[in-house]
Amino acid sequence: MSDIKLAPIGVAQALKDQVYSMLKDAITEMDIYSTPEPPKLDERRLAEELGVSRTPVREALSRLEQEGLVKNVPRRGTYVVRKTKEEILEVVCVWAALESMAARLATQNASEAEISKLRKMFASFDDKEEARAHIDEYSDTNIEFHKTIMALSKCALIQTMASNLFLHMRSIRVQAVKEHNRSDQSVIDHMRIIEALEQRDADKAERLVREHAMSLSKHIEEYAKYLS
Repeated sequence: MSDIKLAPIGVAQALKDQVYSMLKDAITEMDIYSTPEPPKLDERRLAEELGVSRTPVREALSRLEQEGLVKNVPRRGTYVVRKTKEEILEVVCVWAALESMAARLATQNASEAEISKLRKMFASFDDKEEARAHIDEYSDTNIEFHKTIMALSKCALIQTMASNLFLHMRSIRVQAVKEHNRSDQSVIDHMRIIEALEQRDADKAERLVREHAMSLSKHIEEYAKYLS
């Protein structure tokens, strides 16, 4: 079974809801496009790692399948769903719309302290060379940056809609930032976005975030040979 990070379940909420939440969070953190085949999930091993019976795991996987995150293949098992290149390009397009609006709202709703946290995220990546030298760490920071912009919108619906796309956006960003020195432009783009947010320039922040997201779309079109 593919690596998936889990911990034993507590008792604070309904067991089936805990199992569902933990599995969804864990799947979201996986790099699902980094291997030739879709990651496979083993029901028995998941139950053992969570410290529960297989029933709530089965229920959670069924719920995740209804949401389109996993797929049960008869006689083969359950796999994390991977999208085609065409589908990923649609995901990026929708993400661009959501994140650019989130950036606009952030200029109105986020405090100075909250926006300053974005700059602090990149304090250790002063230039393109530093980002390239610590690409895995930079990749994690890059993901957190985009999640934070969504959160700074203070719009619950945007965050909910974005969460359903995040599994694929995270994995694609992890792959893309390591390819063809894309991290170089990423450093520049992020700094410009932060400056626009600090200046409370809604039009500029919205435009820069949208352009940054759509540049990912162009990268995928040209370089994502691992997508069918």
